[in-house]
Amino acid sequence: MSGKTFFITGANSGFGYAIASAALKAGHNVIGTVRSDAARASLLERLPDVHPVLCDVTDFDRIDAVVSRTEADFGPVDVLVNNAGYGHEGVLEESPLSELQRQFDVNVFGAVAVAKAFLPRFRQRRAGFILNVTSMGGLITMPGIAYYCGSKFALQGISEVMRSEMAPFGVHVTALCPGSFRTDWAGRSMVRSERSISDYDSIFDPIRQARQEKHGAQLGNPDKLAEAVLGLVMSDTPPPQLLLGSDALGLVRKRLHAMLQEIDVWEAVTCSTDG
Repeated sequence: MSGKTFFITGANSGFGYAIASAALKAGHNVIGTVRSDAARASLLERLPDVHPVLCDVTDFDRIDAVVSRTEADFGPVDVLVNNAGYGHEGVLEESPLSELQRQFDVNVFGAVAVAKAFLPRFRQRRAGFILNVTSMGGLITMPGIAYYCGSKFALQGISEVMRSEMAPFGVHVTALCPGSFRTDWAGRSMVRSERSISDYDSIFDPIRQARQEKHGAQLGNPDKLAEAVLGLVMSDTPPPQLLLGSDALGLVRKRLHAMLQEIDVWEAVTCSTDG
């Protein structure tokens, strides 16, 4: 595997850390973004060969300068891993709009802002690979994570358009769609809206409790995801999206089958609006 330069957002934990670690072990050059000096020190302690860069993906006006300085210091980036993000859990009616805005600022606008900083560079070099970490929650939905699913659906759609627009220039774009993995997504990284409406107690409280109890015991192994990503970036024909985890595979297949059935049932009404 020839050495590449990776730019990984949110490299201090979760998938970002796992991919950074695996890429370094494979002989690649890794630039990892963190949001604080403390996080930078922590990352360097665990991965001494990484190049940590301070970058808050919601500081949109500074991202172009960060990317320019990074390439000036470390050379052209080959692979962007848009990993920075977090989960929000809460009943839609109970969750403030401010939490929706913050969810989209990080998971959508931040990811797009970083990608846009690299698009002209990749286009001009006629090479590059963008991996946008979405989720199985960008293809299916579950009660209690409307804001999160909404943000991942948005990034999923943007990724598909980005892929079609960049393909003529030899730039690959793939959305990574993980299922449940043993990361901090359902732990310290998740924002949870407070409960306030008793009508939802019997519906949502068991869901929240089950998610908390499952935390740390999920089926997915982040290190195995990282190995899959390293194989993916060497492919000449990467897919538009890659499901990761058997739970994601089962749930997305179930939703697609149900969608096809819904389309068939309502086909006559669908076509009745022509003419």
